[in-house]
Amino acid sequence: MKSFFFPMTQLSVNVNKIATLRNSRGGSIPNVIQISEIILNAGAYGLTIHPREDERHITKQDVFEIREFLVTYNEKLLKKGIPKKEFNIEGEPSARFLDLVLAAKPDQATLVPVKPGEITSDHGFDLNDKTVFQTLKSMIGRFHEAGIRVSLFMETDFEQYSLVKELEADRIELYTGPFASAYESSKEEGLSSFKEYEIAATEANKLGLGVNAGHDLDTNNLKLFAKLPYLKEVSIGHRLVSQSLVDGMEKTIKEYLKVLSQGNVT
Repeated sequence: MKSFFFPMTQLSVNVNKIATLRNSRGGSIPNVIQISEIILNAGAYGLTIHPREDERHITKQDVFEIREFLVTYNEKLLKKGIPKKEFNIEGEPSARFLDLVLAAKPDQATLVPVKPGEITSDHGFDLNDKTVFQTLKSMIGRFHEAGIRVSLFMETDFEQYSLVKELEADRIELYTGPFASAYESSKEEGLSSFKEYEIAATEANKLGLGVNAGHDLDTNNLKLFAKLPYLKEVSIGHRLVSQSLVDGMEKTIKEYLKVLSQGNVT
């Protein structure tokens, strides 16, 4: 069987949980910027945030403080000839989120369907909904005018990917909750679920769409999932931060990068 070599999948770390811990007590401890710097210094490719309307973790102030931190951080990297770190902002397709992203100017905006009262994102878009489709079309156009790459949070129903292409989004982010759940049940169920993601990623690539992924990925299930063809980026928060409470943030980041580096060949 022919082997194909792809660049190492990039790791973007979601720092929402750092803000959640801070907000549970008030004040500025733990400091989101301080932890973000540790994350990037350890080798992560970028930072992800999901500023929800209720500000239960990342606040509007955080968005712009992280942006300013990254501007300064990247200036130092560029002087050394080192590629910049990326900023990814996730959120619902709303006027609030549109205005926030256009003001913050991240490298990537990941649009995610949000249900009122949800604890975390737990499903991808249904692009057959004409209202959703038209809302996304307008937002994606505005983001592209501002030079912002756009990713849509999707499930493995690749029949909808032609609609992603029609919307002119740049990437999809595969919702990996079902895979993580299957993998925890057994490696056999995990492998069966993974095959669905392989098909989805391959079909996305055929359409010229980049492939990101996220939700409940960790150093155990990534031993399999990192082998996903065409996988450009994973966004990981809850499980990575949880592991860092035991092992320390720097060690945890390096462990994730080690696992991801083993997925370069398919």
